[in-house]
Amino acid sequence: MMERLEDWIVRRVDCFVIICFIVLIRSTCAQKDFVSIACCADSDFIGKYPPVNWKPDDAWFPDKKDCRAITRPAVNNKFYDRVRDFGIDSGKRCYNLSTIKGQDYLIRGTFLYGDTLETPLISSFNVLVGVTPISLVNSTEDSVVEGIFKAANDYIDFCLEKTNGDPYISELEVRPLNGAEYLHGQSAGVLKLVGRYDLGRSDSELSFRYPDDPFDRIWIPKLRPEPTTYSTSFTTNISDNNAKVTVPLQVLQTALTDPNRLMFLHTDLDSGDYNYTLILYFLELNDSVKSSGQRVFDILINNERKKEKFDILALGSNYAKLALNVTANGSLNLTLVNVLNGSVFGPICNAYEILQVRQWVQETDQADVNVIRKVRDELKKYNKENKVLESWSGDPCRPSTWRGVYCNTRNGSITITGLDLSSGQIQGILPLSVTGLTHLEKLDLSHNNIEGRLPDSLFLLPHLKTLLASFRYFGCNPHLDKDLPSTFNGSILTTDRGFCGSEKSTHKGILIGIAVCGTFLFTVAVGIFVVCFYKRKSIAGGKLEGKGYPMTKNLVFSIDSMDDPVKPMPVQIFSLQYLEAATQQYKTLIGEGGFGSVYRGTLPDGQEVAVKVRSSTSTQGTREFENELNFLSAIRHENLVPLLGYCCENDQQILVYPFMSNGSLQDRLYGEASTRKTLDWPTRLSIALGAARGLMYLHTFAGRSVIHRDVKSSNILLDHSMCAKVADFGFSKYAPQEGDSGFSLEVRGTAGYLDPEYYSTQHLSAKSDVFSFGVVLLEIISGREPLNTRRPRNEWSLVEWAKPFIRESRIDEIVDPSIKGGYHAEAMWRMVEVALACIEPFSAYRPSMVDIVRELEDAFIIENNASEYMKSIDSIGGYSIGGSARYSRRIVVPPTPTATESSLVNSQTIVPPEPR
Repeated sequence: MMERLEDWIVRRVDCFVIICFIVLIRSTCAQKDFVSIACCADSDFIGKYPPVNWKPDDAWFPDKKDCRAITRPAVNNKFYDRVRDFGIDSGKRCYNLSTIKGQDYLIRGTFLYGDTLETPLISSFNVLVGVTPISLVNSTEDSVVEGIFKAANDYIDFCLEKTNGDPYISELEVRPLNGAEYLHGQSAGVLKLVGRYDLGRSDSELSFRYPDDPFDRIWIPKLRPEPTTYSTSFTTNISDNNAKVTVPLQVLQTALTDPNRLMFLHTDLDSGDYNYTLILYFLELNDSVKSSGQRVFDILINNERKKEKFDILALGSNYAKLALNVTANGSLNLTLVNVLNGSVFGPICNAYEILQVRQWVQETDQADVNVIRKVRDELKKYNKENKVLESWSGDPCRPSTWRGVYCNTRNGSITITGLDLSSGQIQGILPLSVTGLTHLEKLDLSHNNIEGRLPDSLFLLPHLKTLLASFRYFGCNPHLDKDLPSTFNGSILTTDRGFCGSEKSTHKGILIGIAVCGTFLFTVAVGIFVVCFYKRKSIAGGKLEGKGYPMTKNLVFSIDSMDDPVKPMPVQIFSLQYLEAATQQYKTLIGEGGFGSVYRGTLPDGQEVAVKVRSSTSTQGTREFENELNFLSAIRHENLVPLLGYCCENDQQILVYPFMSNGSLQDRLYGEASTRKTLDWPTRLSIALGAARGLMYLHTFAGRSVIHRDVKSSNILLDHSMCAKVADFGFSKYAPQEGDSGFSLEVRGTAGYLDPEYYSTQHLSAKSDVFSFGVVLLEIISGREPLNTRRPRNEWSLVEWAKPFIRESRIDEIVDPSIKGGYHAEAMWRMVEVALACIEPFSAYRPSMVDIVRELEDAFIIENNASEYMKSIDSIGGYSIGGSARYSRRIVVPPTPTATESSLVNSQTIVPPEPR
């Protein structure tokens, strides 16, 4: 008997040793593939928990001047206590990490914020896997951001993109997920971790990760009030029967169970309709449950039954894993319910994970990425610590472009079409690899110290039309070989023949003299022409009120621009005397704005006009005046205010438009006009649709997309039939393409309408117009100003005040009281949801104007056919005072942003006529 006992003990000890050895080998192999980065660390070290090898981030960012120490006691007791604080002016900072193509990975960033961080404002920044945003980090609290992805290449970029203040990071971890099957059957995307919970553990401070979890997932205890908790000893067995168990045994050893119902409520999810994957883990811990059918329960998510009569033992194992997909907006309710009539034991759950599905955002064409990174690395050999090259991090085009790199979409791929290295303090030889940018159209190397000869193959690039971009000469490259072909691809190539450095001063006087003389002669010639021209027109011109006031008709105005994609349309040139007579010496003032005063006038044919006269103290100058002329001479649409003509005489700059008898939308909503007559709901909806169509025309302009840059209710004017017309194009821009720059040092805009992403990044796109239009929609719905500091503090901002009510489906509390009872609930919900989608903080998630017009057209049809529509839904509600009925509510799903939607800048203005 003793011998058999000894033999049994020996076998058990041997088995235990073998198991320990296997676990050790598995852990060691797993750690070998781990990447664990302790930002700003001085050297490698072994962590306590998890016990893995950590290394500093010197290989990515060797400069320690960005490093800070966190001194909070809580941090010192639990976490790594350093942080890298990127004090960047714009763009993004990325860690480029090696991966194996096709392999699934977990990537996790830890962001600690301490009192010692010298940041005057609250910081916020986007966290991106590749170019896909997965989270917004805010410095008001410590954050851990985790995503799961399938590697599409042999590397992945983990990026921080500035929105407000400086991005920072403490730790970065990458873990391979061999066999975890998270992305099995999933389309391309990133699974953002919302929560990973260990249920039923009494010690709420105890969490499990590596080496207990081979993938180093972090399992957080989650308790429920008054649960019944089952637990077993460490010797708990899992009957395999093909069961593939990846969850730590310590996590599965506890569970929550209840005779009737288990409920787990999460109310802090992101707002907006997102897809989620829930993965539930079950291990039967009760020895009394011996066969299938004894514990059967239904699984519901947000009251939708996702799994009926679920039985852990149904497949012959006491372990089961279940993955469920659901769409949720802001909250998620997971409920496990005992089935009626049959199940002896109530529902049980040991652990679960919630993962938000983020669709993979298209990246730059991989061939161009490989080339531009090679160009960067080769240039760095001669240009160490060059600021431009140091800022080249992550994807060159998405979500923001590298400084000096310009991108466009060709055949469905995002490609690099422009490279501007001018004045970049670049020295050395231009890398031959630059010729691999086969879509390159513009290349600017001027004002550097580039040596040697440009590669001959550079001049064979099929799309290269402009070498040295706007300069078209070799400015300040004294050591560059000037022996170059005179033509390439049909474009003329000229050089300054070395007017640079010491030679520059020799030629400076000559150049200045030529410039001054040329300017003088040109001015004299123009002056003679203008005098003769107007004298001739004054003789032949028409009469106004019996007096001879000259007026030139149907001349074409065009600002010289190589980038204008369309030919200007005819506009009239008025003389100053003519306009003074038409306005009776500026008798009737109808509005004032940043450009100047607006006066009412009447032309000889009886047409009423609004005459906008630039003030001598105006903050807007010639550039805005010429911009308005340039755009309105090129574009025409029924929902855009047309330009009738202009005057530029005696230092006066005047613009002439048709008179809009119903003033501005702003005035009709909450200005003086609103006190005389309420703007009813159908008219508001019609105005919103008209304005949206005008903006859609700009954004989809045939020659080149136009960005308005100052969308607001005071710039939406109403004619005699209440047709909406978008006005004020003083700051409009063509959307950037090729060698254009979307970056500006000036942040301009109108308070209350300004896109927060533009404000923080200084990059403006067509989606910034969309944000501003979303604010206008909220004005139309609520009848409130975008900003009003006379209200209670939480109501200052219309956007921030309205959001919670919309998300809680309480739109009756934001609707203008003057139109309650006068709108169809579904039509109102359509507009509300469009507005909510427009004011998303990230431009990538906002709809395009095409999508917005489509939604508003649907709302308009529903409103105009309210009686027929009500018949079809009579059983569930109809014309609603508060709009609480929710019919077929749909959020506008924003498309992936295009490469042309890069950044531009704007300024605050109030210009077009606003009749009183």
